[in-house]
Amino acid sequence: MRDRPVYNTLAGNCDTRYDDTYFYLYCMIELRKDTNAKYQLKVGRSKTGLGLYALEPIPKGKKIIEYVGKVMVDEPDDDKTSKYIFNLSKHIDIDGAPRWNTARYINHSCRPNAESDVVKGHVWIVAKRNIMLGEELTYDYGKEYWKEYIAPHGCRCVKCTALREKKK
Repeated sequence: MRDRPVYNTLAGNCDTRYDDTYFYLYCMIELRKDTNAKYQLKVGRSKTGLGLYALEPIPKGKKIIEYVGKVMVDEPDDDKTSKYIFNLSKHIDIDGAPRWNTARYINHSCRPNAESDVVKGHVWIVAKRNIMLGEELTYDYGKEYWKEYIAPHGCRCVKCTALREKKK
């Protein structure tokens, strides 16, 4: 078995035990700070804490902002203590916990106006429908996150809050 090369990049020493996609992600984008926001957005108070709001109308299907942070490769689940982990694949996660990741303020909703889309290793938040000026951005965090973090306390999205109020 021949030795695989080790590349020295800005991200540090990178070996090639992964296929080209993993190598590219690990070596070239270990830490992403630029959210590449395509629209003016503002962090503000919401019913669930802090939220991210549109300061201009956003058309359906348009990229809004990139979810960024530390790219983690093959880290054990025990080492992933952040609630802001975004799974790209079974090998790669992005820890979006740093406050400079403005996309971290997008809250969960059971009836979201946006969704995540992974394109060439970048996680983009994309509008599912036209989003109005001043509207809070939301997307569905997925079943696993919902079961672990949201279900024990109850969902506080607009849809679920309205259903609870209606039942009273």
